[in-house]
Formats: sequence, structure tokens, C-alpha cells
Amino acid sequence: MLAYTVRRALQMIPVMLGVTVVISSIVYAAPGNPARLALGDGASPEAVAQLEQEMGLNQPAHIRYFDWMAGVLQGDLGTSIQSGRAVSTLIIERLGPTLELALVAMALTIIIAIPLGVISAVRQYSWVDNTSMFFAIFWLSMPSFWLGLILIYLFAVRWQFFPVSGREGLIFTFTWWSFILLPAIATGTRRAGLLTRLMRSSMLEILNEDYIRTARGKGIGSKAVIYTHGMKNALIPVVTLIGLQVPLIFSGTVIIEVVFSWPGMGRLLVDAVLQRDYPVVQGTILVYSVIVMVANFGVDIAYTYLDPRIDYS
Repeated sequence: MLAYTVRRALQMIPVMLGVTVVISSIVYAAPGNPARLALGDGASPEAVAQLEQEMGLNQPAHIRYFDWMAGVLQGDLGTSIQSGRAVSTLIIERLGPTLELALVAMALTIIIAIPLGVISAVRQYSWVDNTSMFFAIFWLSMPSFWLGLILIYLFAVRWQFFPVSGREGLIFTFTWWSFILLPAIATGTRRAGLLTRLMRSSMLEILNEDYIRTARGKGIGSKAVIYTHGMKNALIPVVTLIGLQVPLIFSGTVIIEVVFSWPGMGRLLVDAVLQRDYPVVQGTILVYSVIVMVANFGVDIAYTYLDPRIDYS
């Protein structure tokens, strides 16, 4: 396991380099002039040209990329064109709220999907199965931003159970939960629909295996067969999908943070794109990429617990 962990960590290095190349290529190819946006439409061409030179925007793309990478390797993600603050400082201020939203959304996804999938498989074709599959398809067909708007209208505007937008309170306090619950539901329920269907089909396949019938034939209780022998093996493809859902969860938070005015990296990224703040865009996407790669790495490690037969040699 130690050798596999080191090997996987080393494999992340060229992947990350490729990510930085793609990020920079897209950012530099985007239309718009950050210097013009910073100075306004009334600025003279000479003032714009001088600011471009100060920002290094008049350099070729590959020179700008190598300069940016040299700073990244030293822990410097650059300086925001619009605010003049360090990009790393801006990201640190917004990283916590984004991680909070993503983790709560993922927790809600798992809490909803796994029990529903198991119950649907155990009670196949019952009203419980039909109802859970109806909601799974409903969640899958509902865009997260549209669900967010519906939740705001119903629970914040009409019934006023929750605040409309923003974030307040210390983590895990009642105030914090009241602000994070609606955006977390809007982000997580769509993924819960997909995981519920996969958990159901995986559990149905496991329940028809010979070793499950043998366990039942030996007189082992039904709950022990389902939760001890069946559920653990049924989770293997589900864990794979959870790993694939991590980038979707984080990409979903970008839109949800705008809808709910959540002060996370998603809003920072959207504002930076609109303002052509290249260093902020590059730094934010780089941090998103690192989070996704680390999450997928954690999923690979989790396989050893779920299936000891997996060989990492």
C-alpha cells in the first residue's frame, strides 16, 4: 500500500502540469482586455498600454505561463488585477465556505442515496421501490440552479423557514445550518438520484449471488446478510461513482454560490471571469483541480477496505 500511495502521488505531478497548461491556454485565449476593464472605457490608449506592460500582458503567452508557474512553485499564485490583493489570500478567504458547502452536499447525497438504494433493492417492485425511483428520476431531471430557485421561493420567501441568501454563524451552529441547508440540498439531491439508482442495481446484483444464498441457507439473519455481506460489496461501484461525483459537486457549487450569494470560491471565480482577472481565474481553477485529484486519490485508497482482493502491485 505504501508503494502504491507513493506511485499514485508521483502520477499526480504530470497530471497537474497538464492541468496548468490547459488552464493557462484557455485563460489567455479568452476575449477581453483586463487593463481596459481595470481603467474603464474612458482611459487613453497610452494608459492602457502602460498598465498592460506593468501587468505583463504584453508578453507572449508562453512567457506569461512560465512566469506564473515559477510563482506557483514558490507558493505565489500572483496578484489580483482588480483588487491588487494576493490571489492566495483571496482563495484562503473563500476556500472554507466552499468546502463546507461541498462536504455537506456530499454528506446529504450519501445519506439519501445509500439507504434508499438498499431499501429499494430489498423491497423490489414495492411501493417503497417505486416511490424512491420516482424521486431519483425527478432529482436527476431537475437542474440544481432551478431547484435552488424553487427552494428559495418556497422555504425562504413564501414560508420564511430559512434565510434567502448569504452565510452567517460559526460552523455547525443553528444559524450556520439555516444558511447552508438550502444550497446543500440544491447541490446534492441531483447526485443523490444517480447514486440511488446505482446502489439499487448494485444491491440487486449482489443479493442474487451464490454466497448470499449460502449465508441465508446457513440460517444467518436477514439483516446480517443484507448489511454485513451484501451492502459492503454493493458499495464498490457506488464509491467509484462518488469519486466521479466530486468534480461535479464542486462545479455545481459554482452556480449555487451565485444563486444563494454564498461567499465561496465559486462566486470568486465567476466574478474573476467577468472581470478578466486572469491570476484569480488561474489560481482558483488550480485549487479546484488539486481538491478533485486528492478526492479521487482518497477513493482509490478506500477500495482496500471495501474489497481486500484488489491488488495494488
